[in-house]
Amino acid sequence: MKHAAYTKALDWLKTNPALDELCARYPAEWEAVQRDIAGIVQHGEAQALKTYLEGLAKLERPDGMRQRNLEAELGQYVRSRMAHESVKKLCLSTLAADSGVKKGRLRFNLFNGFIAQKLLFAHGLVRKPVSLRWFRLLWPLVWQKKRLMPLVQPRGIYCFYSRELIAALSQLIADRNCLEIGAGDGTLTRFLKTAGVAVTATDNHGWSQSVQYPAWVIELDARAALADYAPEVVICSWPPAQNDFERDVFATPSVQLYIVIGSRHHFAFGNWPDYQRQSHFEMREDHRLAALLLPPELESAVYLFQRKAAST
Repeated sequence: MKHAAYTKALDWLKTNPALDELCARYPAEWEAVQRDIAGIVQHGEAQALKTYLEGLAKLERPDGMRQRNLEAELGQYVRSRMAHESVKKLCLSTLAADSGVKKGRLRFNLFNGFIAQKLLFAHGLVRKPVSLRWFRLLWPLVWQKKRLMPLVQPRGIYCFYSRELIAALSQLIADRNCLEIGAGDGTLTRFLKTAGVAVTATDNHGWSQSVQYPAWVIELDARAALADYAPEVVICSWPPAQNDFERDVFATPSVQLYIVIGSRHHFAFGNWPDYQRQSHFEMREDHRLAALLLPPELESAVYLFQRKAAST
């Protein structure tokens, strides 16, 4: 592979293309991934799937690949992205199957839909800060819980934020300037702004096929946004698995705190090799904040990266 072709392919991959687009462009890699995952699923060994994903992720950063191995290593990187995205879809389809719908359109019945709509949305699929008190009172009445995420994830909704979470994040951020990267439809920034946080929402607008971007979600990739805004706090909700932009957060001198909202299941989000490779931040999982993310069936998690004090 010539270096110009590799650079063009890498630039495209940095837009975080959807799984369907990856498969269309790299059919041979997709065939290999399908074959590997099918074999693992057939044997029913969850640990084998985790080991497979971790093995694919153990490669040099795409922008640091050796030129003589560009084609092979780019192929491995593409397979890693495909595998992580397809496992997410596999989990989603499993949830849909577990919901009891065997054929036809997945939907709530009238009662369950009414409760979910009143608890989680202001109107349509526009989310609102959820009252934890009302959620804990009414959510147990919903018996079609497993249908929720398969219904909303295709629209770029990966979790719901409680009022208590927004209040806690506001206290954590305090009066520092904050940048949201990968903001999607801007829901989290909208809630934080209402709570008085000085926050700017940015996104590369690479998921326009499923996400409706408001005009105030600035079209910038993470690297450019970090350079332009020099934030003290960065927040990202459900960064894509194996993304190549979070390393830029750790390389930005102004950043004192990075807040990541994701899952207890590491394969589902984020760039864990970069989390473990960076050395300027202390990482901890905040269980108190995670308990304020909804619904609890998601097993959401919040990770805080606090910059280490400079040694004297």
